[in-house]
Amino acid sequence: MAWIGITIGKAFWEERWRYFCPQDYPRAVAAAGGWPLLLPAETVLAAGEELLTRCDGFLLSGGGDLAPYLFGQEPHPASDPPDEVRDRAEIALVRMALTAGRPLLCVCRGLQVLNVALGGDLIQDLPSAGYHGHAQVGPREERTHQVIPEDGTFLATLLQGPAPVNSFHHQAVGRPAPSLVVAARAPDGVIEALEMPGRPVLGVQWHPENYAHLAPEAARLFGWLVEAARRRNP
Repeated sequence: MAWIGITIGKAFWEERWRYFCPQDYPRAVAAAGGWPLLLPAETVLAAGEELLTRCDGFLLSGGGDLAPYLFGQEPHPASDPPDEVRDRAEIALVRMALTAGRPLLCVCRGLQVLNVALGGDLIQDLPSAGYHGHAQVGPREERTHQVIPEDGTFLATLLQGPAPVNSFHHQAVGRPAPSLVVAARAPDGVIEALEMPGRPVLGVQWHPENYAHLAPEAARLFGWLVEAARRRNP
């Protein structure tokens, strides 16, 4: 088995802050044969490199917008207020995981964190930049547009061709970080996935956890993460 650390967010509800994690993330990891371990930002910051002795791989989950100063921009009017503790924790986790060779699967916000942590930037508001159709209002299991994997990428071997995906974001990768390559785009050209050649690092802009129980190509993303984590800890 392999322990997969899953970053989680927080929300203000009933007059207090509460941690939250949609059940689809641990469900998808468990279905792939992994043991999910939920990681609040404060735990990541407090534990530091101790996490590397506890977790065989990491999943950076979705959530709100990153602080724009982290990628050298002023806030866009459409940007949400950032959770700077979570930003700091997840950027540190990306760098620790890479240094230690831990597998990383980064989903939605997680893809954006990955890119910013390694020196890339973001488009802060897709509609303002002329891109539409990336914030669906239908059920989360519904897949509303395609992603087209780039030839020769690792993601292409997982998706096995263009694939329909769901879409719940108003931000996206702008300039990819130097160590990452574009692994997939939407038909309108928006970057939908990044990967690191030769390393177990993959980020996707959609939410495969919502329909991994319905679609083999989504389940394969979590299967890859768990198997890569298991290989480093047989």
